[in-house]
Amino acid sequence: MFQKNPILIQLKKKLKLQNSFVEGIVKRKEKGFGYLEVNSNKSYFIHPNQMKKVMHGDRIIAIVSNKDKETVTPKKLIEPFLNRFVGRIYKKNNCVSIIPDNHFLNKTIPCNNIKNLNYEFQNGDWAIAKMCKHPLKDHCGFHAEIVDFIVKSKDKHAPWWVTLSRYNLEREAPNINLVGITMLDEQLDRKDLAELDFITIDSISTEDMDDALYVKELPNGNLYMIIAIADPTSYIQEGSKLDIMASERGFTNYLPGFNVPMLPRKLSDDLCSLRPNSRRPVLACSVTVTNEGHLINVDFFAAWIKSKAKLVYNDVSDWLENIGAWKPTDIKIEKQLRLLYRLYLIRNRWRKTYALLFKDRPDYRFLIGDKGDVLKIIAETRRIANHIVEESMILANVCAGKILREKLGFGIYNIHLGFDSKSIEQVIAVLANHGIIVDAKSISTLDGFKLLRRQLDSQPTQFLNNRLRRFQSFASISNKPGPHFGLGLENYATWTSPIRKFSDMINHRLLKAIILGNKISCPDNALIIKISERKRLNRIAEKDIEDWLYACYLSKFIDAEHIFTTEVIYISKNGMRVRLLDNGAIAFIPSIFIHVLRNELICNQDNGTLTARGKILYRITDIIDVFITKVCLEKRIIVARPVN
Repeated sequence: MFQKNPILIQLKKKLKLQNSFVEGIVKRKEKGFGYLEVNSNKSYFIHPNQMKKVMHGDRIIAIVSNKDKETVTPKKLIEPFLNRFVGRIYKKNNCVSIIPDNHFLNKTIPCNNIKNLNYEFQNGDWAIAKMCKHPLKDHCGFHAEIVDFIVKSKDKHAPWWVTLSRYNLEREAPNINLVGITMLDEQLDRKDLAELDFITIDSISTEDMDDALYVKELPNGNLYMIIAIADPTSYIQEGSKLDIMASERGFTNYLPGFNVPMLPRKLSDDLCSLRPNSRRPVLACSVTVTNEGHLINVDFFAAWIKSKAKLVYNDVSDWLENIGAWKPTDIKIEKQLRLLYRLYLIRNRWRKTYALLFKDRPDYRFLIGDKGDVLKIIAETRRIANHIVEESMILANVCAGKILREKLGFGIYNIHLGFDSKSIEQVIAVLANHGIIVDAKSISTLDGFKLLRRQLDSQPTQFLNNRLRRFQSFASISNKPGPHFGLGLENYATWTSPIRKFSDMINHRLLKAIILGNKISCPDNALIIKISERKRLNRIAEKDIEDWLYACYLSKFIDAEHIFTTEVIYISKNGMRVRLLDNGAIAFIPSIFIHVLRNELICNQDNGTLTARGKILYRITDIIDVFITKVCLEKRIIVARPVN
């Protein structure tokens, strides 16, 4: 009789409302208030007083207000945004606090244990800290513990040391005593190829040379090639201390101005490096390249080689382009370069027909002074010699992918599956808007993806290619064979940089097992995940350091009326992002510099246009000139305005 009682129903609703909890992530706004984002479609307002209990990025449970259903009060911490972090020391009245280096956070967090450290911190010094108290968990204010000192306040090397500390990455080469290290007895029958005219082509400063090339012409006109790769696994026992350390690092970390090697420099820059006129052990691949560019008679074997010359990209490119004064010192070296250039043309033509080519973009090199300041940023275009080596390495990795698949059925493969399956319909809609009709089934296949990419590459601009990139899946590594849509290849397994990549060391061991006829187990998924995560962290660290250095370098151009030529790469109603073509920096142009009345701006992402009053103001891929008007070093943000 009470089930339909209106008073009871009303009471139940009231009780339900009073216990209405939601879980989400805190998003702080600059004016002190915030929002709790429950999902992409729902968020709740957090009053500035309540924001004092939480931090941007915290995952919390909050209770919905009885009076205002769109407002919440934080109640329980699920996962803090900050745990281990880097920040700057702030001292006032003998009290020490730390300010996290994160542009979403403006909190000054008191430090509990400053007296326990054997260092006298000064204002602005950089340190590593960890959160030890949180208002929602400990019923008090935020508190942190200083874990370690990083670098002094005005040290010009702060961009490197702070960033590496942020991601818990190494600063130096592995510290392992290699005195008396000798080659392992691997029972490999190494072919003696020391008399062949192998050469290396690298940057002038390269010391860890890991690939040498040799080519000869066969009577039928085909080209016979041997790719010789440095062999660190001939010195490093699997499961040894050095091997474990290499697996932890995963990669040589290439940063602006210097690198942090995966292996001790004694190995990477000396014993294993394919130095000229030095006898070195290698893992080699021989392959015949037909006049049509097909690869036949692939064979892997261990060998000894002696490189006959260390050549430099720009010198070789100048000579092949008939410019400059450099020329080969030996007729045999000249012959090798001409054969390598011919092989490049053949394979490049094959990839253009049967696979996909890269879009050439310049590499930007930071010239760093002795005190860590950026002297200059140089745009280096990839020239003929770069393409020769690149084509040779792609060829070698295709061969490895083929042999590992056929002989073992596993290895470390580079995988890219094209468009994300969840985004296929959006891809079709964007293409249809530009008059290109495709179906989901075809563009989900390797052949269909290649056909579409070639069609997009023939467009007047790269807008559509760039627009569709956001719908593509991420490249990854796998222990099973799979296609690489980005390269347009059925499988791709790298083994050509074992000095610099632990995954390539693994493939070396797998290929050696094939050569010896030994059984070997498939690399486990835990190792794949660890390598992938380290690769991601290295890339983030490199970008963070670059952003910091760009901000420092371009700060001297503020209001200097120095004109930079840029390309528009992103548009929105809030403004545009542009890439400075001279140095690769990304700058932001606020809407106020584009059109006086922001409400009149219309952004069309599908067409890549920004219009006002029916007039197209800017398109993605437009080339425009700008001035630098502001640089925020704390946030690493560069602000520009168009030259009117």
